[in-house]
Amino acid sequence: MEPPVKLLNRVQLPRHIAIIMDGNGRWAKNRFLPRTAGHHAGVSSVRKAIEYCGSIGVEALTLFAFSSENWRRPQQEVSVLMGLFLATLERETEKLHQKNVRIRIIGDRTAFASELQDKITSAESLTLANTGLNVTIAANYGGRWEITEAVRRVAKLVAEGKIGPDAITTEVFASNLNLSDIPEPDLFIRTGGEKRISNFLLWQLAYTELYFTDTLWPDFDEAELEVAIRDYSGRQRRFGYTGEQVENLFVNPGLL
Repeated sequence: MEPPVKLLNRVQLPRHIAIIMDGNGRWAKNRFLPRTAGHHAGVSSVRKAIEYCGSIGVEALTLFAFSSENWRRPQQEVSVLMGLFLATLERETEKLHQKNVRIRIIGDRTAFASELQDKITSAESLTLANTGLNVTIAANYGGRWEITEAVRRVAKLVAEGKIGPDAITTEVFASNLNLSDIPEPDLFIRTGGEKRISNFLLWQLAYTELYFTDTLWPDFDEAELEVAIRDYSGRQRRFGYTGEQVENLFVNPGLL
């Protein structure tokens, strides 16, 4: 694998990468291990992704760790996932803080044990002023839940007379979503072979480039991430324009 500085010089980097980390259970099954072993192995890939994105200048990395639907899994697996989440925060927060990484968690945290809620709050508070890579963990999160919460916030503004119904624009609505202070994802990656977005960042992924790989999450390393970024850099992002308009915009910025 080429050094990060060479990658940075040769490709167009996404500012924000969002990843569904899929395949932990199958990785373990392939090795005749319990599913929970796959989740433990997946933590290493999380660490690699954070370190690599920080090293090449990506601004934001959002990781889907636990969906609101994942509570349906076997109780033992859910218990292990919650314990792993807590242990990882305890072990990694200070290290990430020293690297100027900002940590935040999005999702309905009220379902978590009080100890985990406290650790989330502590990690967010400690790293709040950091100006490096923005790392977001989506836990007990669902895109429909997030949109519903935003609708409630906007409805409250209308009910309080702070804005009128006609003032509700896409920009106003988006400002009431999570992560409204950072760019929307440029690149979405899903590991594990499935080709769907599974209720993840439904609003924010509207114009995101999608990348699917059969690689299981514990095997998704820096080299795999580089392949995804190179694939992204070879695409033309049009945002509703024609290819010719986009090419002209590069030659004559400000024409459109």
